[in-house]
Amino acid sequence: MAETDPERRMRLIIRHYGERLYAVIRPIVKTHADADDVMQETFIKIHRNWTSFRGDSELFTWMYRIAHNESLQFLRRRYQTSRLDDPELLRRLTENLRADPWFNGDEILIRLEQIVDSLPERRREVFRLKYFAGMKYEEIAHLTGLSVGALKSHYYLAVKEIKKKLGLSDFK
Repeated sequence: MAETDPERRMRLIIRHYGERLYAVIRPIVKTHADADDVMQETFIKIHRNWTSFRGDSELFTWMYRIAHNESLQFLRRRYQTSRLDDPELLRRLTENLRADPWFNGDEILIRLEQIVDSLPERRREVFRLKYFAGMKYEEIAHLTGLSVGALKSHYYLAVKEIKKKLGLSDFK
């Protein structure tokens, strides 16, 4: 995207990548309002750092990393914690999700969110990208730097653990 007009470039980025970036941010921060805040910060950071994008990776890979890091920074600032796997933080995020007027799920989706949040970080990330964002393994490999085989393993283990915790271990 060699657009030289910064405003036009940002409109194009928002139009072409906004939904995909939202799909990265929302599962991490949980609520629509918080996702909007992080989206805004993400777009500001993309705009400010545009000249630092060297093209060593895909454009979305670069933006994904910014969005992912901004999401984690948001949680650290909001909840003043360096541990994002803290049970108290996860409980508060679940309560925020329940209170979010934009959340249209039921208790099983909240339970799924809780279980996904309890997964080890890499499995959680791979599961979110594959299941919630609907990305293909090849795309995730570009984002994470992991091989497709490693991604399949992380996803398989995540699904296995989720099924077990939901009491669905007998289902294929």
